[in-house]
Amino acid sequence: MGWKSILIRPFASKIARDIQRWSGDATGAQKQVFQTLMREVAPTAFGKDHQLQATTSYEAYRQQVPIRDYEALRPYIDRVLAGEEHVLWKGRPVYLAKTSGTTSGVKYIPITRDSLPNHFQTARNALFNYYAQTGKGQWMDGKMIFLSGSPELGKTSGILTGRLSGIANHMVPAWLKGNQLPSYRTNCIEDWEQKVEAIVAETLHQDMRLISGIPPWVQMYYERLLDRSGKKYIKDIFPHYSMFVYGGVNFEPYRSTLEELVGKRIDSVETYPASEGFLAFQDSQSEPGLLLNVHSGIFFEFVPIEEIFQDNPTRISLEEVEIGVNYALLLTSNAGLWAYNLGDTVRFVSKKPYRIVVTGRIKHFISAFGEHVIGKEVEEAFGMATAGSPVKVVEFTVAPQVSPPGGGLPYHEWFIEFEQLPEDLSAFEQALDRAMMEQNIYYHDLIEGKILRPAVITPLQRDAFRNYMKKEGKLGGQNKVPRLSNDRKIADELMAYKLSWRRD
Repeated sequence: MGWKSILIRPFASKIARDIQRWSGDATGAQKQVFQTLMREVAPTAFGKDHQLQATTSYEAYRQQVPIRDYEALRPYIDRVLAGEEHVLWKGRPVYLAKTSGTTSGVKYIPITRDSLPNHFQTARNALFNYYAQTGKGQWMDGKMIFLSGSPELGKTSGILTGRLSGIANHMVPAWLKGNQLPSYRTNCIEDWEQKVEAIVAETLHQDMRLISGIPPWVQMYYERLLDRSGKKYIKDIFPHYSMFVYGGVNFEPYRSTLEELVGKRIDSVETYPASEGFLAFQDSQSEPGLLLNVHSGIFFEFVPIEEIFQDNPTRISLEEVEIGVNYALLLTSNAGLWAYNLGDTVRFVSKKPYRIVVTGRIKHFISAFGEHVIGKEVEEAFGMATAGSPVKVVEFTVAPQVSPPGGGLPYHEWFIEFEQLPEDLSAFEQALDRAMMEQNIYYHDLIEGKILRPAVITPLQRDAFRNYMKKEGKLGGQNKVPRLSNDRKIADELMAYKLSWRRD
């Protein structure tokens, strides 16, 4: 072990003990967070508008503060952008995280002085907790890479503004700066393909030990490294590479491909960061799910997914949740977000401690026929269909085909970019459909009732998804392909990359 990992070890152990303490009394931690939030919001414009006081109870809060998405909160955000103080939180934000919206266009999410630790200490805590639990800290003694957006920041009414991943680059502590790659100059390259080439050039001969990023873009980095070096495996380039950190997408569809590129299985830590807050992280290498970050300035509420668009949906706090139920996630935080509908859906897999899995996006579902298929179901069906088989996939997405060009029953269409086509694509198609029927009872009934025909696979050309994302201006960084959608917008674009294949 090097000097950094030796010096950090006692601190990592303390972090792990702290996590164990607050996760052991998560509902108590949430009550404390809520009380602090009420005390701080009372003198703000938002607090006054909603008659919030330090003594406001959660029951009263639910009555006085409606659920809002970004558009509904925007009048307050616009006042912040205009330079007004004490709008959603005391003073003004120290940063604005700029992120892409759908109906909202560009969104500006405030990061306050009080919410900074949530974003940047949580990432540290997740890794230190891993070190304390496993005793593996050698990754601190070599180089680390985070595939992120540009760290160049602009200003909005004097507030530093940029992508969250770019802001994060400015928060790396001094003791870790010497380990960080790529360089600031390389990180500022906007064109993703040029950026990856520059990162490969900078890191090829370095002692890389930790790599962090979204799996599809890490795969692209691996492939370019292997092309440039002529090596067979990443382990031959980086023999001390031992830690992969990821978030934003389910790792399982990419696992076999990435591990084949690396040449071995390495430990990983999953995180759940968003511009709105760092929500959860993997706290165990043996138990499923991500530990909900209940002690870091965010008060969580949950709405059963089937009620989220109702006028008066059920809103519950942490102590009322049930295992196995899909919930829409609401945030109230010291960043100045109040009953904020994040747009994500989660399901609890444990209550001792409270661990979740991310099941999808509210807007990413298929219910063209009343089936309400969610992202987690298509990912798990895909995993079941590929388990124990040599099938390897680069990327996939699913969309409904309501009016088939050749007539006949409608169906779910899977657009899949294979590394190599299965020997029997029809058999794989059938396996995938059977798995989907197991995942979603409504889908099962629609197939059995001959309302839908079984799933159809449309294989795509090599690099189809990368070319599509590049065309959309979303190549690289934290951008990811939606696993499914309820319309044909993405599907119609992907048809340009359709691979010729004769269905027997």
